Amino acid sequence: MNRSILIVICDFLLVSLLAFSTVDINKVAEEGSKPLDKFEISTNQADASGKDLAAVMRLALDEERKDRDRLMGELSRAKSSVTANEEQIRTFQKELQASQQTNERLAREQSALQGQFVLAQTNIQALTQQLQAVSTESSTSRDRTAAIEAELRKQLEQATALQKQISQLQQSNQLAASEKQQLSTALQVAQTEKKYATAEVAKMEEQVKAERQEKAKLAENVKTLASKSTQLAEEIRDNRPLAPNAIFQDFLTNRVLARFEAFRAGLIDTNRRRESHTVIVTDGSITFALCHAHDTPLNLTQQPADWERLTGSLSRNNIELPIRSVAFYFEDPRVVLIPIDRAEAQKLGSKVYRLSSDPFKFQDAVLVGASEGYYGECKFQIDLSTPEYVKLDRSVLKGLFGQFNPSRGDLVFSKNGELLGVMANNTYCLKLRDFNAVATLRFGQDVRGQRTGDTLTKLYAFIAQKPSKLQ
Repeated sequence: MNRSILIVICDFLLVSLLAFSTVDINKVAEEGSKPLDKFEISTNQADASGKDLAAVMRLALDEERKDRDRLMGELSRAKSSVTANEEQIRTFQKELQASQQTNERLAREQSALQGQFVLAQTNIQALTQQLQAVSTESSTSRDRTAAIEAELRKQLEQATALQKQISQLQQSNQLAASEKQQLSTALQVAQTEKKYATAEVAKMEEQVKAERQEKAKLAENVKTLASKSTQLAEEIRDNRPLAPNAIFQDFLTNRVLARFEAFRAGLIDTNRRRESHTVIVTDGSITFALCHAHDTPLNLTQQPADWERLTGSLSRNNIELPIRSVAFYFEDPRVVLIPIDRAEAQKLGSKVYRLSSDPFKFQDAVLVGASEGYYGECKFQIDLSTPEYVKLDRSVLKGLFGQFNPSRGDLVFSKNGELLGVMANNTYCLKLRDFNAVATLRFGQDVRGQRTGDTLTKLYAFIAQKPSKLQ
């Protein structure tokens, strides 16, 4: 409260006391004697003083109104400032609510303090109104005024404390905003680093992918090179001529002994036994041994025997396998094919020869007498009239071992070691291409049901139809 207001109030109270005291004296005088003139004069002076005091009070009230208007202006400006601060605080609260739980707590505290501050403002306004009422009412006591002033001071102190708390809260908000800005900056840095790291990872993945593709390409190239190397090795092997000695030695190492036995009831010539050395051959799908019909009991003649029992075996290095059946080659039945499976061939341990894919790759060939044990180098010519055969050029025969006299049943090898064919007679060699049979005879203890004589007769007739130079 303003000091001048207090002085005016004190003066007003003193004058009021004097006025009240004068009235009492007048009352006493009326009871005893006639009132004195001086007291009347004093009363008139008191009334004049009261009028002056009222004028002074009006001036003090005017001054008080001015001070109050000034205070109200300052209070409005303070409210405006507080409102601006509240808006700023709410803005900080919105920003801090999404980032940290601590900011939410500060926002709740700020809201509570703001409520207290508003309540304090309301109390200040109420006390101000009470003070104004006390100022206009002359009957208000000094104790009431002091109590109101004390309450007002208390509320002002509470408002100051709340203002300090709001200031502290604002500082906390500023610190939180600063921390938020730092966190935002750190987040941006982390996102940038993550972006760079992601780009680096993608780049490394591309490099790894490229390296894998390059390795796969290199592996494919190596695989292709290996395949080409294998093909090249096979091509070199296929195109590299072997020495006749090597071919004959290979034959001696891998030859198989074929034994045949035929029986029929009768007085003479009831048993016939034949044997011949041969090799095992494959056309890529079927494996078989082969020999000339002249080296078996199943010779093709004009009146062949009708056998009742046919047995035989293939043997090598004390390993013996039974012959289950024989087949006669479609192009020339004089070539007998003995089918066996791969397991039996592996059991014998013999090399499986391949049929020559190109009989005319080499001009020369190696002829081996399978039963006679001779071999030699010779030339074969193409005879257009017999496309399935090649003709032996006897004018350039070159025997290398034994009494070299080519005859039917001899095996003919190309210079790369593949089987070219079998000599059908002394001059012509049948080229073997596949396993294609015209007739088959099963071996067993009783073959009478097969009427072997009729089959051999038909095959003989087939040979008889060929040109005389092939018979």
